[in-house]
Amino acid sequence: MTRSMTDRALVAVMLGRFVRARWGFRFRTRARFEAWQRRRIRSFLRRIPAAPFYRSDGSRMRLDQLPIVDKSTLLERFDELNTRGVRLVDALDVALEAERSRDFAPLVDGDLTVGLSSGTSGRRGAFLVSPRERMLWAGTILARVLDHRALGQLLRPWESPLRIAFFLRAGGNLYESVASSRIRFAFHDLTQPFDGHVAALDGAVARGVGPDVLVAPASVLDALARRALDGSLGIRPGLVVSVAEVLEPETAGRVKAAWGVSTRQVYQATEGLLGVSCADGALHLNEESVFVEREWLDAEHTHFAPVVTDFDRRTQIIARYRLDDVLRVDPAAPERCACGRVTAVLAAIDGRADAVLRLPGTDGLTVVEVFPDAVRRAMALNSDGYADWRIRQTGLDVRVSLADAAPDAPARVASVLRDLLSTYGCMASVVEEPWATPDPAAKVRRIVREDVS
Repeated sequence: MTRSMTDRALVAVMLGRFVRARWGFRFRTRARFEAWQRRRIRSFLRRIPAAPFYRSDGSRMRLDQLPIVDKSTLLERFDELNTRGVRLVDALDVALEAERSRDFAPLVDGDLTVGLSSGTSGRRGAFLVSPRERMLWAGTILARVLDHRALGQLLRPWESPLRIAFFLRAGGNLYESVASSRIRFAFHDLTQPFDGHVAALDGAVARGVGPDVLVAPASVLDALARRALDGSLGIRPGLVVSVAEVLEPETAGRVKAAWGVSTRQVYQATEGLLGVSCADGALHLNEESVFVEREWLDAEHTHFAPVVTDFDRRTQIIARYRLDDVLRVDPAAPERCACGRVTAVLAAIDGRADAVLRLPGTDGLTVVEVFPDAVRRAMALNSDGYADWRIRQTGLDVRVSLADAAPDAPARVASVLRDLLSTYGCMASVVEEPWATPDPAAKVRRIVREDVS
């Protein structure tokens, strides 16, 4: 097949997924959707023996007979968990060189994009994506994220191209898969000084080519919205999308105040595209492509750790992969969203599993878990005395860092947190720590529990 024929075939894959994700995948009931999903699982199980890790037992015919894997398994058995035999050392060489050179075009094994996980959970990891998988991702993202106004601009050739400003630590083939003659894609490298990006955005506005769509981690959106509100940034995006970090209500509110739009969310991890918010503001799991098993973390069945199986990934197999995220659902939520979809809706992404504080109970016998949403709510109720915050648990200490804090803010925050811990029936010392400006290239983690050996 010639290069032009291959390119046309890939475009057809993207357009096909765009149409299905935008107007298809409609089911009258959740039961019908689950029956369709079971058929996809059977098809997936027939494919996965292409990865050596799954060849040992040909008798496995059910998903629940596959082992649950995690990041350690993926790193230790990397070459067996991908269908091309790519070694982890080779993938990491390409990914790390791209990070050093800031050139994200190089591929591995001829045509595979290599992504580097951010390493917030410890060891760095790599993930492989084929051209076909990139197109499926791009088609889904465009279909699910673009609102009616942006889609109309994209489809009307007599209008200017849709301009997307994208802020991330790393660019690359995966993200730039959405680029075309109708989409102008500007990558803003978060390893570079933030003021330079602000100047570039204002320069684009002055030339009449300011972004129509703004895509960035929540912390970057917050900083840009603050600049817009104080008059030092003149962009007017019609669509704002949060990626890579948990979107907190304060940030969503600031975006709304700055630009008059609601923030859309993309829940994306190394393991795949896991969720996208709909036009009605509900964050749907991407269950058309990912099967999600729930490991419940509480008796009320409101918080769970997801175990994911990605049907779209054929190069690096993601089957029963346990994430260290904590997801929250509303048990009383209706089966069908106002947008018409029956896929599961998340009440919130509460963060990573190590964002759950684990402290001894006041009875001296139990360990109490304090979920991030409770901590964030406590901080939000007392947020008028500082600009930002971080909380870090080390052993029996809950260490609090406040940015630009008023003189009385640390004492007030400590009192609020002690009240919260008392309500939960657990004990800890609340300790003030100096504020350290976070690395702009790293994911923001406002709450983290550190293991103490």
